[in-house]
Amino acid sequence: MVSQEPKGADKPGGKKKKLTKAEQLKLLQEEEERRLREEEEARLRYEKEEQERLEIQRLEKEKWRQLEEKDRQRRREELEELYLLEACFPEAEKLKQETRLLSRWKHYIQCDGSPDPSVSQELNTFITLWEEETNETFEQVIEKSKLVLSLIEKLKLILMETPLYELEDKTIKQYQGSILQLQELLHLKFNVATEILLRHASTLADLDSGNMERIIHGENLTLYIWANLKKNPRHRSVRFSETQIGFEIPRILAASDIALRLFHTHYDHITPLRPMPPPPPLPEEEENTPTVPEIVKEEVKVVEEAVNQEDQEESRQQESESNLINEEEVRVEDQGDLVHEVRTVSVKEESEPPKCEPKIALLSKKISAAQLLLIKNAPEKPGIFEENEVDLFQFTTLGGVYNLEILELPPQCKPVKGWMIVELLKEGLQKYTYPPETVEDNETENAFPPIEVTVEIHENVVFFEDPEVVRWDAEGQYWRTDGISNISYKQKERLITFSLDTFGPITLIQDTHINMPYQSWELRPMDSNTVLLTVTTVFTELQIQIKENLCMLASIKLKDQEHLSILEGKWMAPVPFIIALKEAGLNIFPSEYSHFYVVMNSKLPLVEMKAYRQMALLSSAFAFGWSKWNMLCSSTKVVFKVREHLAEEPAESPPWELLLFSGDRAQRLRVDEDSECFSEALREDTEFHATLLHMVKDFASPEAMDRVRAAQCLVIDSVCHLLFSTRLLSYS
Repeated sequence: MVSQEPKGADKPGGKKKKLTKAEQLKLLQEEEERRLREEEEARLRYEKEEQERLEIQRLEKEKWRQLEEKDRQRRREELEELYLLEACFPEAEKLKQETRLLSRWKHYIQCDGSPDPSVSQELNTFITLWEEETNETFEQVIEKSKLVLSLIEKLKLILMETPLYELEDKTIKQYQGSILQLQELLHLKFNVATEILLRHASTLADLDSGNMERIIHGENLTLYIWANLKKNPRHRSVRFSETQIGFEIPRILAASDIALRLFHTHYDHITPLRPMPPPPPLPEEEENTPTVPEIVKEEVKVVEEAVNQEDQEESRQQESESNLINEEEVRVEDQGDLVHEVRTVSVKEESEPPKCEPKIALLSKKISAAQLLLIKNAPEKPGIFEENEVDLFQFTTLGGVYNLEILELPPQCKPVKGWMIVELLKEGLQKYTYPPETVEDNETENAFPPIEVTVEIHENVVFFEDPEVVRWDAEGQYWRTDGISNISYKQKERLITFSLDTFGPITLIQDTHINMPYQSWELRPMDSNTVLLTVTTVFTELQIQIKENLCMLASIKLKDQEHLSILEGKWMAPVPFIIALKEAGLNIFPSEYSHFYVVMNSKLPLVEMKAYRQMALLSSAFAFGWSKWNMLCSSTKVVFKVREHLAEEPAESPPWELLLFSGDRAQRLRVDEDSECFSEALREDTEFHATLLHMVKDFASPEAMDRVRAAQCLVIDSVCHLLFSTRLLSYS
């Protein structure tokens, strides 16, 4: 019997019951009501959030307006305090001028017979008297060369240390001309001494080889000389005793009457002197001189307007007192950038300004202009270079010059009845031409192969990469890279071997900017009058100690190398110290052309100048450090770390503060070095100030500020000079 299910009942697993139109309409209405309700809630929530956002913006704007108003009210006072501290720069310059004068006076009263190189009459007399001296041995010339090289060094330092605004064109030409005269005379004397030595080659011959071999060491040079007396064509390898220095000569030279001279001067007397940059314009020559920043001009204008209004009110109230004339006198004393003070005085004898103030103001402007010139980038790349010419703005010669020469062996001395007879050649020492200018038809190019030379690199020079060998072009007066082949470098032995087509002066070069840009840097005080600057590059870490008007290389760390520099522990004035580091291959001092050869973080020169000056002022009590955010902010602003640092090894160092400085405003940033992205947002519960001095004053201890005010002007000036020379904010 089959059971029947009620009609209309849904079968298990069958379709759901269809909604009626009324039910569908009701669902649609409920959905629409829910959508409208959600939209209304979203609208109300958005309006609330927008109101909150606008309120936050309003509060932030109001807070910012209050901060700006507060900054405007105290700006003049802050600038005046800064300018009073910046008076240390002209004071330091006056002390350096006195030191230069004292040095000349000490030389005068010393009466040691050496000339003052800055006095042309004395130097000309010295040169004339030495030219008249004859038959000097090589050892005698070496001894005299110490004085000559010291005179050249003094002249170069005068040109480098004396501010450009104190040097006249005729003085520069005189000093540079004197340097060339001394270099030429010294080279001539060495040639004459070499000729005298070679005349006696037969009496100095080695018993084993029969040839003469001599090594003569001097403080600033080394002579290696070999005379081919036996002319044995099989003796083609010349090695100086107890060294690996020498030559591999072809058969034709081994059988010739020649001498080989390797004269290594530890200084570069070949490269032409660079022209001196033009002096900065004097403040009187230009009304809108770059030494006076725009913010100072604005401050002067604001104060002038305020004082004028006061004068007008007073004149209306005191019309009857016609015999009293009030005037406004604004004196701008630029202690770097600066306006020293603005005040209203009556024209009376008792209120006349001191006579020294205009001179100090003028000196301050000159110093600022000279400092701005140190960080000025050249607008165009230097010159057009010949093919194979070395660009000396991109490369630096290091380790001195190797003067390689093949000389004709002069007639030898002959003993006759107790006398030594020698034939003197009128033309003097002659060079042997190799390869000859004309070649016979039966001779091939293989008859005059390149000569292999092995030389030793000076122990005080650092090469971070394999050095490149270049030769001097006497006709074009430049270094060139062709004519040299088969270069091999043994780093541990400090030997470099190469083959030369023709002999002549040789030197080694290295990329000037191999240590730029810097990876990081730090400037921190060691005590109240000693500061330590640390610069870290790809290859090395240099620590420079600064005390008074002196600098010292405290330590040098080289990656993958062990090196002990003779500069370590040696105190020098900033300018000779910088020259010494460059000559040692430790160049961290960009030039005005460096931005063409290395990627830099270009900053506005005026902002950079203000930052360095104020960092130097604070360097006795505060540490400054590199920040990665400096590369991300605009060219009109700089970012760096700062913290108070009173003890050399504090038990607990305070955290770094991140500062942003635009030249006329300093502020603490909300971000830190570990933040994911950069923001110029002001840190909560902080204010901004017109100067770095007053910015750090917000979190500094009274002891730190006392140390800043008591810092020695020479220390500040030396720190400032190194900051300008390294340009840490643009090249890191």
